[in-house]
Amino acid sequence: MLPVSTAELDRIRKECSRMSLKRAFLSAAASVIPVPLTDIATDVAILKEAIPGISRKFGLSKEQIDEYDPGLAIFVYEISRKLGGKIVGRYITGEFAMELLKKLGIRLTAKQAAKYVPLAGQAVSAVISFAAMSLIIRRHINECYDVAKAVMEAGKHSCDCET
Repeated sequence: MLPVSTAELDRIRKECSRMSLKRAFLSAAASVIPVPLTDIATDVAILKEAIPGISRKFGLSKEQIDEYDPGLAIFVYEISRKLGGKIVGRYITGEFAMELLKKLGIRLTAKQAAKYVPLAGQAVSAVISFAAMSLIIRRHINECYDVAKAVMEAGKHSCDCET
């Protein structure tokens, strides 16, 4: 269900922000492991879990939107598109998660290269991983917040969901 007040929206945003820090630390920890591609596999798994979880908290997962009244569902997708949202209401597959990571290509290449320099390289890799994961997740939190707020302000937050 979509949030119905600014206070609820702010609470959800704060909760998701705390979760994003935990996921970013997990990504950083995985990047320290000197096994090739372990960090990328971990990042994909984190995104496949975190992005839909955030969407669900804001009432914007694909499954939730599909249950809304058709007019509301269309409105949510239109608002998302107008605000530049690319993830709201989408399924997150491994391929899509990789696409999100590829958009940060320079950081990932630097992370992979730095990983093989003893100690200092692993620290740099962890910092890059933390920053990249934080960026992706926080961007999605803000996108969901903006879409939910726009729907709420338009007075279209109520839905005739089938239960």
